[in-house]
Amino acid sequence: MASLVVSDGIGAPLSRVEGMAKVKGAARYAAEYPVPGLLYGVIVNATIARGRILGIADAAARAVPAVVDVLTHTNRFEITSSDKKVQDDVAPPGSPFKPLCDAEILFDGQPVAVVVAENFEAARYAASLIEIEYERDSFNTDYDTALAEKFMPKKKRSGFDPPKSRGDVKAALSEAPITIAAEYHKGTEHHNPMEMHATTVIYDGDGKLTVHDKTQGPQNVQAYLAGAFHLKAENVRVLNPFVGGAFGSGLRPQYNVFLAAMAALKLARSVRIVLTRQQMFTHVHRPECGHAITLGAERDGTMTAILSDATTVTSRFENYMEVVVNWGLMNYACENAEATYHIAPVDTYTPGDMRAPGAATGMNQFEMAMDELSYAVGIDPLELRLKNYSEIDAMNGTEFTSKALREAFAQGAEAFGWSKRSAAPRSMREGSELIGWGMASGMWDAMSVKCAARATLMADGTLEVASAMSDIGTGSYTVMTQVAADTLGLRASAITATLGDSDLPAAPVEGGSWGAASVGAAVQLACQSVAEKLSKAAHKVDGNPLHGAKAADLQFADGAMRRRDGKGEVVTFAQAMQSAGLDKIEVEETSAPGLLDMVSMMRKSRNTHSAVFCEVRVDDQLGVVRVTRVVVAVAAGRIINPKTARSQILGGVVMGIGAALHEETLTDHRSGRFMNHNFAEYHVPAHADIQNIEVIFVEEHDPEVTPLGVKGLGEIGIVGTSAAVANAIYHATGKRVRDLPITIDKLLT
Repeated sequence: MASLVVSDGIGAPLSRVEGMAKVKGAARYAAEYPVPGLLYGVIVNATIARGRILGIADAAARAVPAVVDVLTHTNRFEITSSDKKVQDDVAPPGSPFKPLCDAEILFDGQPVAVVVAENFEAARYAASLIEIEYERDSFNTDYDTALAEKFMPKKKRSGFDPPKSRGDVKAALSEAPITIAAEYHKGTEHHNPMEMHATTVIYDGDGKLTVHDKTQGPQNVQAYLAGAFHLKAENVRVLNPFVGGAFGSGLRPQYNVFLAAMAALKLARSVRIVLTRQQMFTHVHRPECGHAITLGAERDGTMTAILSDATTVTSRFENYMEVVVNWGLMNYACENAEATYHIAPVDTYTPGDMRAPGAATGMNQFEMAMDELSYAVGIDPLELRLKNYSEIDAMNGTEFTSKALREAFAQGAEAFGWSKRSAAPRSMREGSELIGWGMASGMWDAMSVKCAARATLMADGTLEVASAMSDIGTGSYTVMTQVAADTLGLRASAITATLGDSDLPAAPVEGGSWGAASVGAAVQLACQSVAEKLSKAAHKVDGNPLHGAKAADLQFADGAMRRRDGKGEVVTFAQAMQSAGLDKIEVEETSAPGLLDMVSMMRKSRNTHSAVFCEVRVDDQLGVVRVTRVVVAVAAGRIINPKTARSQILGGVVMGIGAALHEETLTDHRSGRFMNHNFAEYHVPAHADIQNIEVIFVEEHDPEVTPLGVKGLGEIGIVGTSAAVANAIYHATGKRVRDLPITIDKLLT
């Protein structure tokens, strides 16, 4: 038989196992399932920011041939009056928005009607004929105006974990020989994944629904729909085997799935609704943030005081909060540190998580302040960070399970050539372009949450591992396959990963960089249980060639078992199962933190860390910025797959460049409307904007952080990147821009 080596296990650069299906077009997304007799819904959105509907003229729309119905708040299907029943798994405190609930308008773009027709063209045309009369109320979408209403979330009511201050900041600042104080601002961003939000609801009769939805959590959507429409959960099946990007926009059920299910139930027909790119700007988004940071230091750069105060916006009906101000307090050694965080209500839809929520805003802003301090003190930005390096979580006073940030600094700086940097701003130039080098550090959480998985081994040696976990492009299919291959010693070609189905073993929404760690741990447990059953089955093979060895005494590889001590013979899985009369072995296991794990979580901090180095070139006359090089060194524990892991970091870095230079949602505060709701005016980075990005994974052994020793990678790539770009622009130009994104006008004025 072949060598007992697991070539497709953890650590192998395996290509995505679902990749071929995607490039061939065999992977179907939410709006691509063929359904006989399908109806098409087109949503009509409100054109005011606040008020109420006085009347809806829909006769012209109903007269269009092929139109089946027009749903409004006056004729909708019955929905729950309970807020609790529609508070999904990741909902913030407050009253969740219920589409077509009543005549009240809470934000511009709110869905107010759905035209349902036999074909999409008829529905779209009929939707354009609907006329709505409104009564307008006063509203506000301006950040500065909203500050008059800002408030501090209460921990007991919100579940929000406030920052922990320490020392006497006021006294430390008064005595500090060097201080910097500045206001930093981050504008609103929208997620804009490639696949727009869409839902296909198949009406199965008797109130039963099969729902294909773009979501990051099928069981979250299942519970949401069951609660909203008084359905039994078992009568709602939600599937999302393929998701064309989400970045947090699919954590919560969006209004398309609510309205598609409502139409299907009311009409007893299958219905599809696909949002337009413009409609993608009418729901979840990264909130606008203002952040005041004051730092005090000795003349040698030793920090003596940190003062941080941030405010983000939320809707008026929910209190959305982010961890914005904690990161600097955690990452740097400083005896005196104080932070406060507020939220301010505006008349928009509730903001939501967008890749590294809180950190992609607050950590980047803090790292921009650190760069300012380095120039004020007159030392190298990297030296400043090393001088104030904290081996512990300085805010909570706890040890890290691991922190290899120092090594990331060293390896990243070496690869980038940081030692060759000329310190003075505007001192590096080539032709008409100023050259700038900047750097920043990044930090994100490393979490693992409760998750279940099922492993089914067939007598022919093939294995299926299954979980309701989603794959939003991060590689969950491949992670599940590689963990199973590593545990049972099978080739990837013998393993099928099944996910994205609410009928499968329970899994959390895919977000927060906990997916790989959580589903990986569950798959490992399930496969270990399969191994136990295999070892017992092997005892029934004639002559008991493994001499009654337990699973822990065996090596599993190439569909076979043998003793680790070399005694006995090789027994194939097929032999063992046939001898035991088994046609399959099926096990479901749940991975969840135990009591000791919970105690450990309280005593130690779990985080990923990174060091980002960036080169920009800025046209001295035109202000055009090009990011020409990025080196990012990441300390993230055990890397399951260096190939797909690199892709995750690349994606995060690209989004960080987008946040630094391109992505900005502009609001007309006279109408309360997000105006640049298209790719012509909302610019995401294109190929021409991205040049060389080098990713380094720093070796970091961490047996405590998660069962597999892995730390999530979905978010850490974006944290620190925007700051590194902004800091490089200052080094190139000598002009400090504290408002992201840094557009040409801000450099020329």
